[in-house]
Amino acid sequence: MSKRYSAEFKRDAVELALSSDKTVTEVARDLGVSPESLRGWVKQAKIDRGQGPAGALTSDEREELRRLRRELAEAKKANEILVKAAAFFAKEIVK
Repeated sequence: MSKRYSAEFKRDAVELALSSDKTVTEVARDLGVSPESLRGWVKQAKIDRGQGPAGALTSDEREELRRLRRELAEAKKANEILVKAAAFFAKEIVK
């Protein structure tokens, strides 16, 4: 079962991990989260701050990509319906 953490908790955990002399694993243990989760949050926070590798997507860019993919899927479905409707009505006109 995976836990959901608030954005505020994640932000505070990242700040603690970055400002602490402890390792990410130690900070994660102190906070009761998995080290992998905290590492991921720290990595994304660095990307969002412009400190990530070239080409890495910021959180805002990731959200925009998700939104655009959803919109594209909806547009494809609508197009498919319109194509089928056009074919149906074309058959009706020919009759």
